[in-house]
Order: sequence, then C-alpha cells, then structure tokens
Amino acid sequence: MKDLFIKRFLYYKELGDKSFAQLSEEQLFWQYNEESNSIAIIINHVAGNMLSRWTNFFTEDGEKDWRNRDSEFINSFKTKAEILQYWEKGWNCLFEALNQITNENINSTIYIRGEAHSVLDAIFRQLAHYPYHIGQIVYIAKMMKNNDWKTLSIARNKSADFNQEMHSKFGSNQENSSSVCFAKSNEVRDDYKL
Repeated sequence: MKDLFIKRFLYYKELGDKSFAQLSEEQLFWQYNEESNSIAIIINHVAGNMLSRWTNFFTEDGEKDWRNRDSEFINSFKTKAEILQYWEKGWNCLFEALNQITNENINSTIYIRGEAHSVLDAIFRQLAHYPYHIGQIVYIAKMMKNNDWKTLSIARNKSADFNQEMHSKFGSNQENSSSVCFAKSNEVRDDYKL
C-alpha cells in the first residue's frame, strides 16, 4: 500500500515541479495582495509542515516544538534556488518516512498536536492538505503565465481526444476511465496494483 501512497504524493510533487519550471524567480515571490500568499510562502508552509509531521513520526508528535508555523507565512527566501531546495527537503523527509511504513505498522498510533491518528489516517490527512496547497500553486502560476501556460492535465477543449486515447490504451469496452479502475469494473489498472 505504501507504494500507492508514494505514487500519489509523487504525482502532486510533479505538479508543483512542472509549475516552478515555468516560472521566473520574480514570479515565485509575486503576491496578489498583502493578504494572499506567494508561491514561495506556500512552499515554505508545505515544506515546514512536512518536516514537522514526518521527522521521527513514529516516536514524536507531528507538531514539533521547533516548528514555528506562523513564520512559514513570512517570506525568508532570497532566490528560486533556496525555495526549491527547501521544497525538496520537505519532500525528501516525507518520502523517507513513507518508506518506513509496513503492513505491520500502518495502523500504529501516532500523534499530531496530541491527537491520536493511525499512520494510515495521518497519510490521508496529508493527502488532503498537500494537494490543497499545490492546487493554489498551480492556480497562481497559471494566472501569471496566462496564454504561455503549459497545461499539466487535459488541455482545454481536448477532453474527447484524451478519452479516445484512454479507450485505445485500456480497451474499447470501457465507457469511461478513472485514474485507478476501469469504469464500471472492479478491475484495478496494473500500475495501481500493490
């Protein structure tokens, strides 16, 4: 099961990576107004959360004493390289933690701010949290790039072409396709099998 979680997290990381590749250093620091977050600030928060949640996650509370969450919403970066280095540091921490998960410990109890969670629940919690912020990153990047944006999903007005490609790839007897299972079927696609 951990391989599936790693695959899902890698997908969301890739959305961020592909967004950053399209942006200049200046664009990473752009804020719509004082109350909004720049992409740099969102990265600071996401990576800060990852480092807190996943460092020694079996033995320490996920909200570390050394974390200052409020400071994550104040930009401290100077360059794109610093931003991306911190982004990678957070993800590396997450993936190292996920690699420690086994079938035997996935239901173990861990704590976040003193609240008990199974390891599985903590993963689901972060699978909701990180994509939420990555969606913000993609949205901001897409607004800035406008017509120069290189889509990260199905291109506008290309859904029919994509669906036809999926039908060709996975069989014409499927009416629709999902990311995990064939439509109207319990059969899980090979790349999602454990």
